[in-house]
Amino acid sequence: MLFEMFDALPDPRLAQLLFGLAIGALFGVAAQVSRFCLRRAVAGDEAERGSAGAVWLTALAVAVAAFAGAAAFGWVDLAGHRYVTADVPVLAIVLGGLAFGVGMVLTRGCVSRLSVLGATGNLRALTVVLLFAVVAHATLKGVLSPLRTALGAHTVEMPFGTFAALPGAVPVAVVALLAVAAFLVRRFRPAPLHVVMGALIGLVPVLGWAATSVLLQDGFEPLEVQSAAFTLPWTDTLFWIIASTAIPAGFGTGFIGGVLGGAFLSAALRGELAWQSFESPGQTLRYGAGAVLMGVGGVLAGGCTVGAGLSGVSTLGVSAVLALVSIVSGGIAAGQVLGWRARGHYA
Repeated sequence: MLFEMFDALPDPRLAQLLFGLAIGALFGVAAQVSRFCLRRAVAGDEAERGSAGAVWLTALAVAVAAFAGAAAFGWVDLAGHRYVTADVPVLAIVLGGLAFGVGMVLTRGCVSRLSVLGATGNLRALTVVLLFAVVAHATLKGVLSPLRTALGAHTVEMPFGTFAALPGAVPVAVVALLAVAAFLVRRFRPAPLHVVMGALIGLVPVLGWAATSVLLQDGFEPLEVQSAAFTLPWTDTLFWIIASTAIPAGFGTGFIGGVLGGAFLSAALRGELAWQSFESPGQTLRYGAGAVLMGVGGVLAGGCTVGAGLSGVSTLGVSAVLALVSIVSGGIAAGQVLGWRARGHYA
């Protein structure tokens, strides 16, 4: 839209890359400060679950409310996007979400959290993220793509692609999520700064949707509509690093670069940069298995805890909601099993 108004703007791809870099940096800083991670909310230590859940749900509530407002003013346009189509690959989403949920528990962090940690010197997290990107790319376009194709072929035609199509669903969802978030904040009392950072994170997906679907979209050179995510952006970034002379960087690569840069600067200013690595071969194997599960699962589910969870659910898309429920279910189940093993109740 802006390109039709101003001739001096850079080309659409470069503009989206720079915008992705900017909102990625915002996400990186906010996530580093707040330790933002869905895994902590569903399978973290008992003392941290409530506060982590309050911050994460604050982000989700803000994302849904902000998207509803942006849609009302015509600032977002997701017509035809996979998150709002009625033809839903239920089997792939459920299996992928469960796999991702188990994987994030094995690695003690979802991909967004591990990306942030990797930027602060955590070599475990960086190793997992790199392996995740390779496996995700293999599932999208490589040796594992037949699995994705086979599972994705089993679709269910829903009456609607987004719950926003139901009369009154949007205001009810917004009010309900804001009320639950406020209740959790009041009950578990996370640090006020963490709540503010969670709210800022909730705005990031909507900024991404608005930029790539309307504000920085060029009718003469349409680009993919996307938002804050880590599965596809990490695969795009990996591909760009390997073949940058043939593959231009776009919004997703900019977003990943921004997250890494923002998290690094935040940790540096807060004195939280520290080298960390694996402690044993067994730990390496566990983290590696989790990375593989998240790589395959993120692609099958159509996104991670941020891509499907925040960006997708902000649209109230049926497929995104199903993916988030599946991820949470997998995480809870894996957390219970690992808890039983740690207490000697599971052989």
